[in-house]
Amino acid sequence: MKSIAILLGTAVCALAAPAAASTDAASIEQAAAMLQPSAWVWQDNSGSGPLNVIVSLADQRAYVFRGNQMIAVSSAATGRDGKETPTGIFPILQKQVHHKSTLYDSAPMPYMERLTWDGVAIHGGSTPGYRNSHGCIHVPLAFAKKLYAATRIGTVVEVTKGSVVPTDPSMLPPDPKVDASDTARANAAALNTSETGSQPAAPRPQPSPAPLPTSS
Repeated sequence: MKSIAILLGTAVCALAAPAAASTDAASIEQAAAMLQPSAWVWQDNSGSGPLNVIVSLADQRAYVFRGNQMIAVSSAATGRDGKETPTGIFPILQKQVHHKSTLYDSAPMPYMERLTWDGVAIHGGSTPGYRNSHGCIHVPLAFAKKLYAATRIGTVVEVTKGSVVPTDPSMLPPDPKVDASDTARANAAALNTSETGSQPAAPRPQPSPAPLPTSS
C-alpha cells in the first residue's frame, strides 16, 4: 500500500455524483474539509488499482482510495478514552452483513468488516463528530453498506493518528468533555469572583428623556 504522503500528493478529481451529500462541482478533498458528522460522499470510479481505506483518528473520517485517487470520504467515530482504536495496517479478515457483538451485549454491527480478531471492525454506527466507540470504527449505515460492497477479504485498511484532510473547525460540534471543561472553568471563575467580593460594574445610568412640550 502506498504511503499517506504519496496519496496526499495526488490530485483528486471533481466530485461527479455525490451520495448523501451535495457538493456541486467541489472536489472530494474540499468536501472532506467541510464534512459534517454523519455525512459522506462517494464518487463512483471505474479506474484501475487496488481499493484501500485510510481511517484518520485526527480527522474522525474514513477515506477510500482507488489506486492513488480518493473516491470517497465519510464521517467516522473511533474508540473513546480507554477503548482507543489501534493504529496500524490491517487487511480485512472477515465480512458479515448481519453481525452482533460478542463483547457488548449482542450490540448490532451491520455490514461488519473485521480488522482484528480481538474485536476491532468497521461497521455502521453513530458518527457524532468525536470518538465514542468501544474501539471499532463507526461509519454511517448507508456508507457502511456501500463500502462493504466495494471491499473484499484482504482489502487493506490503514488506521493513522495523522490528518489526511484538515477539518474546517466550524463544521464539528464541541466534544462533550471539552464543553464540560469550559463550563467548569466558567463556573469556577464566577465562584471566585463571588468569594472575593468583586462585583460586576454597575450599568451606566441612562439620561432621563426630555419632557414632551405641552400645548398652550
